[in-house]
Amino acid sequence: MTVQRLLHAIDGVSTWVGKTAAWLIVGLMLLVCVEVFKRYLLNAPTAWIFDASNMLYGATFMLCGAYTLAQNAHVRGDFLYSSMRPRTQATLDLVLYLVFFLPGIAALIYAGYSYAGDSWRIAEHSNITADGPPIYHFKTVIPIAGALVMLQGMAEILRCIVCLKTGEWPSRLKDVAETDVIEEQLAGSAHVDDATRKMAIENVQAIDEAARQRGRSGEIER
Repeated sequence: MTVQRLLHAIDGVSTWVGKTAAWLIVGLMLLVCVEVFKRYLLNAPTAWIFDASNMLYGATFMLCGAYTLAQNAHVRGDFLYSSMRPRTQATLDLVLYLVFFLPGIAALIYAGYSYAGDSWRIAEHSNITADGPPIYHFKTVIPIAGALVMLQGMAEILRCIVCLKTGEWPSRLKDVAETDVIEEQLAGSAHVDDATRKMAIENVQAIDEAARQRGRSGEIER
């Protein structure tokens, strides 16, 4: 297996887990809608709704962390970073991964494993309400999510090493992206000829304009 295939394989795992976990948002939405109906129309609130919504949102947030890292979508103050050469970027990333990322995520996995183990042993329930739901299954998500982020982090470290050797960043698995991000990437890419870049940017702008037209039509109808 080549390095590129290995990187894409890890990206694929992170992407599959992230997209699967994203469906928890649908469950969370339905849970909140049902609770609003029960609370305000039937006057029959559910005691454990706060715990359940926290667990669903928390699980989604943690399990999508590796996917976000795979897409290079975490928040970055890149007003300087974006102007650096790829090897300089890779050097900076590698140092930060080794100094901050690896110790931090390793601590998360270690502590999360201990928390989950203790929670399972005592069959822990939430104490926010008198009869809170079990939370040991939710705490199990912590070390699992940490392990997934660690796996993706190792792939990012390997990307940095490859970039230091070749001077170019290895490719990532492509996924959906905001149109302004696509336009910015195309405008700054050195590997796309002018005609292709112009056509792609025009297509993106056409999509934006169509969306704006639909928005204006909806406002007029209302």
